[in-house]
Amino acid sequence: MKCLILGGGGFLGSHFCDALLIKGHSVRIFDRPDLKRFRAFSEAENVEWIEGEFANSDDIAHAVSGCDVIYHLVSTTLPKSSNDDPIYDVQTNVLSTLNLLNIAKKAKVNKVIFLSSGGTVYGIPEAIPIKESHPTSPLCSYGITKLTIEKYLHLYHTLYGLNYCVLRLANPFGERQRVTGAQGAVAVFLDKALKGETIEIWGDGSVVRDYVYVRDVVDAMVKSIDYDGNERLFNIGSGKGYSLNEILDEIENLLGRSVERKYTPGRALDVPVNVLDIERACRCLQWKPENSFRQGLGLTLEWMKQSDGHP
Repeated sequence: MKCLILGGGGFLGSHFCDALLIKGHSVRIFDRPDLKRFRAFSEAENVEWIEGEFANSDDIAHAVSGCDVIYHLVSTTLPKSSNDDPIYDVQTNVLSTLNLLNIAKKAKVNKVIFLSSGGTVYGIPEAIPIKESHPTSPLCSYGITKLTIEKYLHLYHTLYGLNYCVLRLANPFGERQRVTGAQGAVAVFLDKALKGETIEIWGDGSVVRDYVYVRDVVDAMVKSIDYDGNERLFNIGSGKGYSLNEILDEIENLLGRSVERKYTPGRALDVPVNVLDIERACRCLQWKPENSFRQGLGLTLEWMKQSDGHP
């Protein structure tokens, strides 16, 4: 198939691109003009890279043309900053996605697969692990826009027959994840630990999240292409929770030394616990995470040691 990855130049998209090529699909990557490309592609690899802006209709129409499947990985905001300007969040994410759906409908795209946020759409959980049927009460605009896009996908399926699938991701981590951004606790903690720098933690470190290794996420993304069952919404995580303190304990075990920790005031948008129930994805997609947190952490650590001048 011809697969379009919107946001394919990022951490998750780059791994997904590699996986699609291994499966024999052709890939078109769409991303910002100022983005540094994660690697060079040979002529033998069937990859087309298109630069443009997600909010530009002409850019998106050009990117969608001739594609069978669209993977929507784009987000212009982060959970931490989205509440600062909800109007911008809606304009750049919801409205731009509606434009994408109109273009996909006209282009007769076979399927749209949207990466939503299992960490923010549910809000404070009533039960752990969190099933897809759990009430949705996001505490940040980021989660609200993700949920809104999910609803519009369902609407376009009902009205126009647009096939879709939603993957509510936990917290992916692994090789190529940026260590300078505001997301990705595992990568940021590992980087600072390798450099011998103090690690700042919001709150007392007891916040629990579901961390899933990037190659397991990518496996679920690949399997979602061929899935044609009745379910359209899937949690994708490890099914297990780790606190921030436990992550640091694991890092200390791997490094064989302690790391310096600095605790700062907690954030209102951080729910105390978020662990996803992944039974539906395991059953319907014939998928399961193959890498434990410790295995993924070790692989990420080895990659970091071999890159960017880490000791």
